[in-house]
Amino acid sequence: MNLPNKLTLARCIMTPLFLALLLLPFDHHYAAALVVFIAASLTDYFDGKIARRDGLVTNLGKFLDPLADKALTTAAYIGLTFIVTNVSMPWILFLVLVREFAVTSVRLMAAKDGVVVAASFAGKLKTVMQMVSIICALVFLEIKRYSFFCNVPGLKLTCSYIVVILMWIGAVATVVSGIQYVWNLRHYFKEN
Repeated sequence: MNLPNKLTLARCIMTPLFLALLLLPFDHHYAAALVVFIAASLTDYFDGKIARRDGLVTNLGKFLDPLADKALTTAAYIGLTFIVTNVSMPWILFLVLVREFAVTSVRLMAAKDGVVVAASFAGKLKTVMQMVSIICALVFLEIKRYSFFCNVPGLKLTCSYIVVILMWIGAVATVVSGIQYVWNLRHYFKEN
């Protein structure tokens, strides 16, 4: 249990706290959820950086890191689906879940042969895009409560469109990285 793995474990622990803050209604709960989400996202950056820099890359880390990422972003998408009244959110959540199930299935088939599949560049880019879109959605949810925001004509609608576009960019990155994982590991399907 080295430092990078402890950071990853901290991200796992922060995930239910984030979801509770996101869904429990109290003053500035979106801001509180945003702070926890950013802190959890930073552990993702630092655990990988420290592991590579100090030669602390482990199979546990290769397994736990993507799992922690999936838990955090999926929790955010589920929470936002309950909050954001936009027809896009259930579809985005659906695409994210299908991708995660597919990639996890391939990883489990590889693990059967003792192969631990580390995150690819596309997978890391997907995570960054998801985290950016989620952070923007949380910022929007918090600031739309203030009167100055509501009094500027068109600002609320413009921000809504920006958040939805970012969410779709994250969803497309999710699908593309999922296809890449399945394609690169397709030989596990042929063998079975």
